[in-house]
Amino acid sequence: MSNEANIYKGSAFCALLQRFAYGEAFVVPNWKCSVTDDYCSKLGPFSGKEIKSTDEGFKDVRLGIKDVRCEPRYGRRNSSSARVSALFRVVGPLESFYTAVERTGLSNATLVAEGIWNSSSGQLCMIGCLGLVKNSGSCNSRICLYIPLSFSITQRNVISGSISSIDNKTLSHFPLSFRQILQPSELYDQFETSKLSYMYSKIKFAGAFLERSEPFDFKTVIKKSFLSYPSLENGADLFVSLSLLAEDLTLHVSATSDLLPKLHSARTVIDVQILSLGPLFGRYWSSQNRSTAEEDAPFHAKAESTEKQLLLNISAQLTLKENPYNNSFKLSLEGLYDSRVGKMYLIGCRDVWKSWRTLFESHDLEDGFDCLIEVKLEYPPKTARWLVNPTAMLSISSQRNEDDPLYFSPIKCQSLPIMYRQQREDILSRRGVEGILRILTLSLAITFILSQLFYIRNKLDDVPYISLVMLGVQALGYSLPLITGVEALFKKMESESHETPSYDLETSQWFHVIDFGVKLLILVAFLLTLRLFQKVWKCRIRLLTRAPLEPGRVPSDKRVLFTSLVIHTVGFALVLIVHSLNPSKRAIQADKYIDRMGNTYKLHEWETQLEEYMGLVQDFFLLPQIIGNILWQIHCKPLRKVYYVGITLVRLLPHVYDYVRAPVSNPYFSEEYEFVNPSLDFYSRFGDVAIPLAAVVLSIVVFIQQRWSYEKLSRTINVGQHKLLPFGSKVYERLPSKSVEAELVSGVNENAADGRGEEDEK
Repeated sequence: MSNEANIYKGSAFCALLQRFAYGEAFVVPNWKCSVTDDYCSKLGPFSGKEIKSTDEGFKDVRLGIKDVRCEPRYGRRNSSSARVSALFRVVGPLESFYTAVERTGLSNATLVAEGIWNSSSGQLCMIGCLGLVKNSGSCNSRICLYIPLSFSITQRNVISGSISSIDNKTLSHFPLSFRQILQPSELYDQFETSKLSYMYSKIKFAGAFLERSEPFDFKTVIKKSFLSYPSLENGADLFVSLSLLAEDLTLHVSATSDLLPKLHSARTVIDVQILSLGPLFGRYWSSQNRSTAEEDAPFHAKAESTEKQLLLNISAQLTLKENPYNNSFKLSLEGLYDSRVGKMYLIGCRDVWKSWRTLFESHDLEDGFDCLIEVKLEYPPKTARWLVNPTAMLSISSQRNEDDPLYFSPIKCQSLPIMYRQQREDILSRRGVEGILRILTLSLAITFILSQLFYIRNKLDDVPYISLVMLGVQALGYSLPLITGVEALFKKMESESHETPSYDLETSQWFHVIDFGVKLLILVAFLLTLRLFQKVWKCRIRLLTRAPLEPGRVPSDKRVLFTSLVIHTVGFALVLIVHSLNPSKRAIQADKYIDRMGNTYKLHEWETQLEEYMGLVQDFFLLPQIIGNILWQIHCKPLRKVYYVGITLVRLLPHVYDYVRAPVSNPYFSEEYEFVNPSLDFYSRFGDVAIPLAAVVLSIVVFIQQRWSYEKLSRTINVGQHKLLPFGSKVYERLPSKSVEAELVSGVNENAADGRGEEDEK
């Protein structure tokens, strides 16, 4: 038993006992036993078919306490006592605890006990009788239990006790220990006046772990300088701030684990409950209105924070559960939290459910716990959530040798996106930022299109050599969001009556303004692209009317369209083949998704891949222009540099953004991403590098084609004695453009075009 000063001795013992007695108490392995196998492997005085089926480690064997009757008695000088009777029933690992406890029959798995609790010692001692009481010999069990007030990494029990034999001569069984684990929710009620405390004992080891894990690097400096992580609030009461910080650090979130097959839908659930933080144990409520800050804290941890509260002592309870909660991995944690980088460096202790021989031979156990475990928990920043992945990272490693029976393989988990206290609206922060980026990029695209429109006013001879296929690809890219946006609008109107009025994130006026601005700019860009398309089309029609007998001298996009279709058809076929041959390299996607309205839609793989490839076609919008330049053997500059370079940069900005920001896996909503969708292969890490490089190469090719004449390029570009480009011809020799200029530009003198020399690009 622990130091008597750390045991509850108050007058409310009966209330506390009746509160905690109905929970699950776990049987502790006989790790101190070193006699015979028959003696050490017994489950106390209990016997029976279910009991014999348990292994020597007593894993998942529980002890239930029911029918508790407690009668308090008060004596002189604030002394008190209580008469207590109860029924103890052992529950096997395969039995339902609550079903087994409610059984009314008596057997060799039950102890009927009664005794007295005395405030002077704080212990409840009882005599127990096994099964049906036939004679005095069956009442040979002594049950002692107490309620601890001091906690540590190896002492997380709200009830601790043991069952031993009264007649030591018979050596019937080794004393059986049991304990009931403290739940964080139990720190708010009866314990409020109990003055609990926490004793830190692993801070030195956690500090050494921190020094080994965090060498000085530039990334850490950036995190400390520009990112903000959960920390103590300035200006707030210390214990209020500690309590709020503990709330932020508490986790209950699904995660993906490397222990689970990635092709299965099962997930790990990370549950982190903070027990103590700095000098605070439990939670603080300011409504208690105590006189001083020290009195204000309902619970205290007997240790101070380090480095002026930049490093905080912390203790927690970690549980990893695998759906459907049939397996769990539990650790008691203690260590340091660095609020500058949002990382915990913890030492973990776990129960060891092994045979008594293994436990006895393991000399480095601490009160039966394996504490040679290091745990690192990384929290996402509170700021720049749109740029940094808002997920928590958990890593657990054993410090034992691989041949040690207590060794386990390293565990790594990454949670789904999490939110901190008072950050509910941040769940849409990335959508808002990406909406603003779309407004910025669309504004730039509109500027570049206008620049091209002004440019062709002074380059009328060059207008027919602008590829209509290139403009059509851009117009198609702008029109699709407009069509889908209208469909989404109608769906929104149909489902408005089913929305929850209190859910103000979806109805935020700010996001409606952003969405409206994006749609408006897309419409403007679409109309300007159509205007440019119209000018090129009209220019070619005028040329055809002036030379009806020589249609071949007017640029045509028929061969450009055919060549582009062949190239992209082959490309899309290759994508399908690669995906079919390498299914493991592709992110696992569900066959259905749920939109923000709760509507379920079926997904088809080929549809998803076609959507991806359409984005690639838009990224390579200059490909038709390059093909046209070769077929038409141009000697002019139909595209302004600002236009084709600017539009290329606009198309590449989503890839750059996707590369610098951390990807977020959201299995619930497929339409979370306004700017990019990281689930698409063309926004993978490889795509974010390869596609921009290819697009830049295309823009360089256009620059070279417009810089030098076709004849010069055909003479220059060759492999040995072979020409890569055929010699120039007179097929696309330019026609005079006087009438064209007169018809396209009103008020311009016909002789202006004849006297106009070659002008430099603006």
